[in-house]
Amino acid sequence: AAEAVLVHADVANAFIPKLAERLGADGVELRGDATVCKLAPSAKAATEDDWGHEYLDLIMAIRVVPSLDAAIEHIHRYGSNHTDAILTTSEQAAAKFTQRVQSSCVLVNASTRFNDGFQLGLGAEIGISTSKIHAYGPMGLEELTTQRYVVQGDWQTR
Repeated sequence: AAEAVLVHADVANAFIPKLAERLGADGVELRGDATVCKLAPSAKAATEDDWGHEYLDLIMAIRVVPSLDAAIEHIHRYGSNHTDAILTTSEQAAAKFTQRVQSSCVLVNASTRFNDGFQLGLGAEIGISTSKIHAYGPMGLEELTTQRYVVQGDWQTR
């Protein structure tokens, strides 16, 4: 599930109305900043709580950002450090995103649905850890390491 979408200001006028139409047709409630509400009149004004909220429902928060740096700052402030993705044609932007966003799975031009134990070659999931250190009791070097996945896609969905 995607809880929030950050849209670069350069593409907002063309992209947000199309996104709102598509998501609205699927019954998704949109909550957005002032720019989103102007471009998608069906969107409700987002509150501060909307940016970091896991809805577990057909609700999506959308914010227009002026730059990649602003998007990364938003993710650092409101994100869960679980899964984050960027859709871009810029290799430089993709590299910056994967270097600076420290989620357990960072995807480039691929659906967040690929963050799945089976899809990552780990077999069936028995759970998902949202913490970086998972050890309990005596610890060796292996217990002090974590795994991070970077998925490079070519616009795949799942």
